[in-house]
Amino acid sequence: MKDHIAGDPMRPEVHWTNLTPKAIADRLRQRGLRVSVRVVRQLLLQHHYVRRKARKAQTMGQHQDRDAQFQNIARLKQEYLDSPNPIISIDTKKKELLGNFYRDGCLYTQQIVTTFDHDFPSAADGKLIPHGIYDVKRNAAYLNLGLSHDTSEFACESIYQWWCVVGRDLYPEATSILILCDGGGSNSASQYLFKEDLQKLADRMGIALRVAHYPPYCSKYNPIEHRVFPHVSRACQGLIFTTLAVPVAAMAKTQTRTGLQVMVNVIDKVYQTGRKVAEGFKESMRIVFDAVLPKWNYTAVPIG
Repeated sequence: MKDHIAGDPMRPEVHWTNLTPKAIADRLRQRGLRVSVRVVRQLLLQHHYVRRKARKAQTMGQHQDRDAQFQNIARLKQEYLDSPNPIISIDTKKKELLGNFYRDGCLYTQQIVTTFDHDFPSAADGKLIPHGIYDVKRNAAYLNLGLSHDTSEFACESIYQWWCVVGRDLYPEATSILILCDGGGSNSASQYLFKEDLQKLADRMGIALRVAHYPPYCSKYNPIEHRVFPHVSRACQGLIFTTLAVPVAAMAKTQTRTGLQVMVNVIDKVYQTGRKVAEGFKESMRIVFDAVLPKWNYTAVPIG
């Protein structure tokens, strides 16, 4: 199965080969059939053999409340679309090492570009943590590049930076913000630490923060995942992040045919890991949980 046309052990209807057309022609020549590489290519195409990459499309699981939450998110989105309030989708993109490290992609260059032959974090000049806020209504993104740790405090600071620089001016009549996010990571649905930092953020901004988490195994449906991050990755393809200025400039140039715009900011604050929820928070918090699927839907209400 390693080097010839064979069936997929889990999907018998799928056949594949990792031999090149030249290798196939050589194998046939060994068996007494003289065929040119060109003919091999034509035969492969005729029988629908095309070079393909595996696609990440099979869901690893499905929560029993999946459909109910998607219906709820659709209802909330429509409610906010018909209001002066913003809808933002948030998530953390793949972390990157700063330094002379290899990154996938090709560039037009006049000389060979060389990088370290190993990606040892100890040799890095730092770590880049891109946290994104995608404005669903305006098809615009704001990327905060953290240099410390991906914590709930960092995620909330990222939202605050977006609000101060962009959101407040764009939505002067807003009384609430709908935040769409995954259920894990720095904005975990199961951890009260995120709720505590979200409560502090609501007080700081003076506006209600309405959160709706996507169900487990459904992060790909979070708008920022398919409307922003792939395009940011393409804008940075092949670039070596030798300095912080390289990714900042590249990400800021992200564009799409549909008019996506991206602003980039750097947050150099150091965030503490291993924090615990403040004593008494659960008893005094102003987090209002929805009647429907409260584990995924709640609102942080500001003071006053």
